Amino acid sequence: MSIEQARTAHAQLSGEIEAANHAYYVMDAPTITDSEYDTMLRRLEDLESQFPQLCTPDSPTQRVGGAALNTFEKVTHTVQMGSLQDVFSDDELRAFDGRVKKALESEQSPLYVVEPKVDGLSVSLEYVGGVFVIGATRGDGFVGEDVTANIRTIKSVPYTLPRPVDIVVRGEVFMPQSSFERLVKSQEERGEQVAKNPRNAAAGSLRQKDPKITATRELDIYVFNVQSDSGATTHRQSLELLAELGFKVIPGYKVFDDIELVIEHIARIGENRHTFAFDIDGAVVKVDDFALREQIGYTSKVPKWAAAFKYPPEEKETRLLDIEVNVGRTGALTPVAIFEPVTLAGTTVSRASLHNQDIIDALGVNIGDTIVVRKAGDIIPEVVRVAAKNSEGVYVITAPDAQTFEDAQLLRKIEHCASRSAMNIDGLGTAIVKQLVESGLVRTVADLYKLTQEDLLKLEGFKDKSADNLVSAIAASKVNPLDRVLFALGISGVGRSIATLLCEAFGDIERIMNADKDALACVDKVGDVLADNVYTAMREPHTVALIEALRRNGVTMAYTAKATSSDLAGLTFVLTGTLTTMTREQAKSLIESRGGKCSGAVSKKTDYVVAGENAGSKLTKAESLGVKVISENELQEL
Repeated sequence: MSIEQARTAHAQLSGEIEAANHAYYVMDAPTITDSEYDTMLRRLEDLESQFPQLCTPDSPTQRVGGAALNTFEKVTHTVQMGSLQDVFSDDELRAFDGRVKKALESEQSPLYVVEPKVDGLSVSLEYVGGVFVIGATRGDGFVGEDVTANIRTIKSVPYTLPRPVDIVVRGEVFMPQSSFERLVKSQEERGEQVAKNPRNAAAGSLRQKDPKITATRELDIYVFNVQSDSGATTHRQSLELLAELGFKVIPGYKVFDDIELVIEHIARIGENRHTFAFDIDGAVVKVDDFALREQIGYTSKVPKWAAAFKYPPEEKETRLLDIEVNVGRTGALTPVAIFEPVTLAGTTVSRASLHNQDIIDALGVNIGDTIVVRKAGDIIPEVVRVAAKNSEGVYVITAPDAQTFEDAQLLRKIEHCASRSAMNIDGLGTAIVKQLVESGLVRTVADLYKLTQEDLLKLEGFKDKSADNLVSAIAASKVNPLDRVLFALGISGVGRSIATLLCEAFGDIERIMNADKDALACVDKVGDVLADNVYTAMREPHTVALIEALRRNGVTMAYTAKATSSDLAGLTFVLTGTLTTMTREQAKSLIESRGGKCSGAVSKKTDYVVAGENAGSKLTKAESLGVKVISENELQEL
């Protein structure tokens, strides 16, 4: 295939994929199946692998993230991203209406637009000639941070608009509740600090230095304002324009001509807030007519023509019945409050994590106390405080007996090993793992690979077919790549992406086991803390014994990186400065497709630093270490 043919095919596929993205993520009306979408995306990736110059920043493949960022550049907003005046009661809303009428010298209320207030992170999106060029956080309203690469991973953000307009829009990036629940579950499984609420999770995800991590967080956005002149004369017209241009517009907005109707509608939104797929913390009231807004004016901090009504968090009292202590796969003990069921944010809850002894001490809680509970971010139940002390003293966590502790820890380790991101053993769920542990058939993760059909048929519920299926699934997992195996070991802080980076850096399990802390810390995104975790784990007798047992049972212990050639095999590159003939993403793709590796930090083990215009501290460090510095043209020659 010639480059011209590839370019034509690439343009057609890109258009079809973006149309499918818009239908699915913006219109909520899928036009193709998931498998058809995946097939098109793989075809596009194959094209870009053959022709790296086609992998531009606006390619649909970049929805999964480009090269990691070293820092976030500052962006001065063309139009100030202001904040709104907060109000907390119906009377404050009436007072707001009175100020608007006074400014307009009218007894009649203007038309008000009422919208749910999404609890996320405010951003601006700038388009030039209909093409997305920059996305920035709000910052202080005047200067924000450039998060363009991360915003590109949000599938509801259009790369190009149907008309070649110059426009700046404002929206709220958020994490849907279902995505937040999955994130919390995965963080708990990995023993990581759990996100407090969807807003914090969205903010942290959007500011990840690695866009590939942002892409896994399933962020979304609602656009609610045109920052630049659009020709619209009312807010409603501007929202209609945004929808026509392909943006995902804030849903459920209503228009009223009386403040009492506004108050009633805000109350309805509050009563039904648990039905939204996203987190809201209030409702926004805006004067609809732009000309009237100018008459009403602004204070030094906020517009006088808008207000944000904030809902109080829903809290309920209940009685603490028990505190259950769960054992994690790393051995950590997590206390869980068991209380009389209460309804919060539309669902019945009866359990909430107490996290650790320090939290229990701070709350001063014990079994029998009356406690106040709420849902953090309207999703995760939490104990807020003790309302009435009905017991003596404070609960003290007691570890279960040795056998119970070991069995519980083993169960968590096997569940983690069998999970989709690790060994992906289909059919090995919690109930079956519990049977295997309680029966004594499995005492370590490696024992899974010794199981026979005869062993399983001794357990309740297994028949010939189900036993054969599970044995086959376990056998199939032996050929998983080493990064899955390394993740399955359950080393603290080592997720799938870090496991992949370690495997790419060292190539096989022996080199990882024998690596010193400095060598581990030099791996991109690892650093001193994770390096210490890996170094320590690889010298623990039980880890060494487990790896050897897995090896004996035929589990893969070497890593094969994907590459189209080996021209740059064994070489490590660092990219710095602005490249002129290709993007950093394209340069990284080019290097990796030829067997090379890209790192985010310069060290003595770096082979080449590719320096573009305005190269900074990395170039200085390369020169001080004597690392060879080359241009992008020299990279092409290599």
